[in-house]
Amino acid sequence: MTSNPLNPSNGDENPKDPLAEMLQNLMGGKGMGNIDPAELAKAAGLPEDPNLLAQMFSQVQAMMSASSEGPVNWQLAHENARRVAASGSDPSVTSQQSREIDEALRLAELWLDQVTELPATGLIGRAWSRAEWVEETLGTWKRLTEPVANSIANALTNALSGQLPEEMKSMMGGASSMLQNMGGAIFGMQLGQAIGALSAEVVSSTDIGVPLADLEMALLPANVAKFGEGLSLPEGDIRLFLAVREAAHARLFVQVPWLRGHLLGAIEAYARGIHIDMTKIEELARELDPGNPEGIQEALSQGVFMPQRTPAQEQALEKLETALALVEGWVDELTAAATEKMLPSASALRETVRRRRATGGPAEHAFSSLVGLELRPRRLREAATLWASLKAERGVAGRDAIWHHPDLLPTAEDLDDPQGFSSRRKLAEASETEVDDALQKLLSGGFDKDEQGKPESSAEAEVNDDDTGDDSNDDAGNAKS
Repeated sequence: MTSNPLNPSNGDENPKDPLAEMLQNLMGGKGMGNIDPAELAKAAGLPEDPNLLAQMFSQVQAMMSASSEGPVNWQLAHENARRVAASGSDPSVTSQQSREIDEALRLAELWLDQVTELPATGLIGRAWSRAEWVEETLGTWKRLTEPVANSIANALTNALSGQLPEEMKSMMGGASSMLQNMGGAIFGMQLGQAIGALSAEVVSSTDIGVPLADLEMALLPANVAKFGEGLSLPEGDIRLFLAVREAAHARLFVQVPWLRGHLLGAIEAYARGIHIDMTKIEELARELDPGNPEGIQEALSQGVFMPQRTPAQEQALEKLETALALVEGWVDELTAAATEKMLPSASALRETVRRRRATGGPAEHAFSSLVGLELRPRRLREAATLWASLKAERGVAGRDAIWHHPDLLPTAEDLDDPQGFSSRRKLAEASETEVDDALQKLLSGGFDKDEQGKPESSAEAEVNDDDTGDDSNDDAGNAKS
């Protein structure tokens, strides 16, 4: 009989780690105390279908015993996103829908040719189901959320480990890796839930203002139909208007190759600066009721782990929001110009899209709470006003020339005063020209030449200085006499 009551052998040659056995029982659905697998599934945002639950827990059990490439279980995020996307009505795209989307995007390209100097992309228009949207965009979501996701997963793992009794910590053995996998699994499930929910709201590949799928131009027919519910507008008009917006986004990101990296880089810089509030996670771990696993889900969905932003974070957020607003404002302005004479409902659709982008849908709010990242162009209207002003002053070519280099982009100050952008830019350009001219003159020796353009040696300069001094002294002496 063993002397350690926490690790009884029961005659087995290979006694089990009690914590490992506990977690295996839990994730295997055998139950432990008052833990209900159905409640765990509910906390993860899964349906209550017994067959789906059995499949889910089978997968989770396997993943809990397998090592992950990083703190977050991205495979579980992927599987959960696909499952949530398919949980509602997500029929396969029909051949007719594909044809309608392709024709709408082709026509959109022709309309845009009349209102911008940026050439067409030549991309083939796609029609995606929600599951296809998940597949095409998940890689970018991983890139955008990985800094925060890793921090939260590590924090959850540390919090779970910290709440173990001291006598259990020395006996963890193989259970330590299971705790790490648990933290990554919890967050992976939540992230997959958020991305899957977003798939039911977006209408295109660039609907959130970021190119989630590189070199793609696509609409989601099911979500386009959902967008038009209650608008009392022709379905064809709605499809065409959204197609023009998608084509304008695609044209901008393809013909301005540095822009995608600029936007994603701004998002990554902001995400890297987010620090997780360990105190709140530790409090959650202490207060968590095993019979109420919704506690973790609720805490994650409400963003309780996110501390207040630092000044550096505020600066990064301002840069990100400005960049998003400039993209959305340009697309908004071009879409209005391309459709105002073609679609009678263009004005109403423009206002509908503006309000939708400014406020965001439920899934977008859930995603921002989970990872502390908002992708809404709060200053869309100011940016659209700025682009319209530039077109009036410089023409279409002059307006679009702003995209030639990131240093030419307007700033948050320019969004505050769109009408004054050109005058401020002229002053800045004049100052830069003066500095360049002075530098060129210095390098060419222009400052060492006299008024006649002849070089002046240092010896001659000394003589001239002496002569000047002597003359002044003589004049002073004559004045005294």
